[in-house]
This record gives sequence, C-alpha cells and structure tokens, in this order.
Amino acid sequence: MAFPNPILSKSDRAPRKNKPQQTQRAQQTQKTAQGGLQWVAQSDVLMDALSGQVLFEKNPDLRIPPASFGKILTLYLVFDAIRAGQLKMDDMVTVSEKAWRIQGSKMFIKVGERVKVEELIKGVAISSGNDACIALAEHMTGSEETFVTKMNEKANLIGMKNSQFKNSHGMPAEGQYTTAMDMVILARRYIQDHPEALTFHSTTEYEYNKIRQYNRNTLLLRNIGVDGLKTGHVEEAGFHLLATAKRDGQRMIAVVMGCDRMSKRAQEAQALLEYGFKNFSTVEAVKKGASFGPVKVKRGKESKIAVVASEEGWVTVPKGKENQISVTPELPNVVAAPIQKNQIIAKTLIRNEGKVLREVNLISPVEVPKGFLPPWPITVAIGFGVLLVLLISFWRIRMRKTRPKPLR
Repeated sequence: MAFPNPILSKSDRAPRKNKPQQTQRAQQTQKTAQGGLQWVAQSDVLMDALSGQVLFEKNPDLRIPPASFGKILTLYLVFDAIRAGQLKMDDMVTVSEKAWRIQGSKMFIKVGERVKVEELIKGVAISSGNDACIALAEHMTGSEETFVTKMNEKANLIGMKNSQFKNSHGMPAEGQYTTAMDMVILARRYIQDHPEALTFHSTTEYEYNKIRQYNRNTLLLRNIGVDGLKTGHVEEAGFHLLATAKRDGQRMIAVVMGCDRMSKRAQEAQALLEYGFKNFSTVEAVKKGASFGPVKVKRGKESKIAVVASEEGWVTVPKGKENQISVTPELPNVVAAPIQKNQIIAKTLIRNEGKVLREVNLISPVEVPKGFLPPWPITVAIGFGVLLVLLISFWRIRMRKTRPKPLR
C-alpha cells in the first residue's frame, strides 16, 4: 500500500486554508498502490481513536454532503438523552405522517404506530432508516427542525467546525455539508461517550414488520475487528463509509467519502485500517491519576502537594519506536494557596524522538486552603513587636530590682 510516511498530530496538520499543500498530498496518494489499488475516494482520514492522532489524510477538509453520516449525530443525541434520564429504551414513540412519508432508506414504520425507542435505534443504526430518525427527533424535541438545531449545537461543541446539518437523516438538502475530518472527530467522541452504541452498529441484520434488512457495512462480515460505524450514499456525493475496528487494545477509525462505487468504499476503508494496525503502536505513556512532584505550596495549610495526571496520556508512534517515548513534567517551583481540588497546576509533555506528541494537564487531587499564618512581612513585624514588648518588660523588671528602696 502506498502511504506517506507521517504520523500527524493535530498540530502537525496543514492549516485548513492551505489548499495547495492538500492538493499536492491528494495527488500523491491517488497514485496506483501495491496490488493495483488506487485511491479513488474524494476524501480520506485515518485516526487512532485512543490518542486522537491523525495517521493519514487526503483532502480532509473537503466539504461533502454527509448522506447517512448525519445519523451518527442523531444517535449521539439519543444516547445523550438516555444517559441523562430524559429518554428510556422502552419509551413508546408515535410515528407521524412526516416520518412515514420520508423517502430513501427506511425501517418501514407506519403512521400512528407506537414504536419503542430501542427499536427505532436499531432502525437507524442497522437499517439506516430515515423514518426512524424523524420519529426520534420529533419525540425528543417536538419537531425535526428543533432537533436539527440541537444537532448543530452538539457538532460545534465537540469541535466539528466545518459542518452544517439541515435534517436528522442526511437526505439531500441545500447548505448541508460535512468533512472527513469532522466526521472522524464525531466518531471518536461518540464512541468515547457511548461505547454501548457499538452493539447496535455492529449488528449485521434487523427485522421489523416482517421486513428483514442487512447492515450495509460489509466490513462487519470480514472478521477484521470492525464493529461499526456507518455507511452513506447520495447521488451528488457518492458512497461513504465510516469504519472503526479494534485489535489488541488498539482502535482505529477510517473515514472514506465520495467513492463512485460501493465496493470501493469498503476496499479503501479496510486498506486504511490495515495500514494503521500494521504500522503504528498505541502507548499509554501516562496513566490517569499518575503522581508527579511534589510542588511547594506557600501560605497554605499544606507545605507541599503531589499533582496528578488529569487523563490518560495515549500517544501513537511508529512500530519499533515505543522505547523512545519520554515523559517530562513541567512543574512550577512554588504555587500559592488557596488551591482548588482539580485545579490545573502544571503539565507534562509526552515526546517521541524529541517531538512533542501530547500534553497532559497535572491537577491538584486535594483542596489546599490558606494557612493561619499571615504573609511573611506581617509575620516579621508581629514577631518584632512581640520581641520589643518582651525586652521592655524585661527592662522594667530589671529597673525595679535595681532601684534603691526609700528610707522609712
């Protein structure tokens, strides 16, 4: 497989406005690779899900209609609501005429029918039902339009800066677009926040109303560790595939957008996943809660504290470079009280071959209030005053003892 030889972190990627560099990279990666495979998708991204490092990209910021990729964001909001207790799997949803009339892929629910939320989730994740998306959207917010507003708010919140959604299902709509980079960001956050969703996305078939449909993600059948996530297709955009796979503690996410044939999207996505697993290692360089320090504390009830890592420090490195990872904490000489629990005190840098791959915040595991002693200038002044009083008292006592007694 003809891949470039990078490992690209977010900071390494070319600026989004740097189109000439992206075009040059795209031209290089479109050349025929080993085995006759040619890169045909309009846009590709490969990311290590644990570290968030981008390992391969081609036209990552090209705006393309999302097609059914939009359904991932819809399900994200559904699982958010379930976790928050605002929605339950066994809640019953009444199907509207709008949901029933929608064209494209369906799970074939009927007007007025009452369907469990869990069944609708299956209808979206497995059958890619546009009707199920609208039914869920209307049930959760009263209208699909209101739900789409929530979708765009969520997209912006998680860092999807180059996407705009106009409906809950991805059917063609003016002004609706996303990018491969935004979709890999969405997929990573979705899996992190709701790993239980993969149970639905990895299911290969689903039957509703005596109609059996099969998951269009054909990589689920190839026994290569793929357990999600979503396909998509509209005429003006071509065939998309967002695939994620897990092997030996590693998870890769591949986004392929804009293929001219369904078989090519699966072939290209599998090639990206294999490239990631074959060439890179994912290493937990810093464990969450790992202790560093101690750091001196001034004017606090405690004179020093140890700081701890706020999160796991996963990094991705080329295979064979694992032993060249270094962890360097950057600690202050002193920190002033009061200190709040979980307050960021410092950071630690994770490097590979001298190059910084990641920074992890170091936080205080405890609260440290101010101590009872005042600042040192006041302490010195008080101490001097006390000493002066003692000296005067001592002098007076001495004077009394040495003063001659009056004659009687």
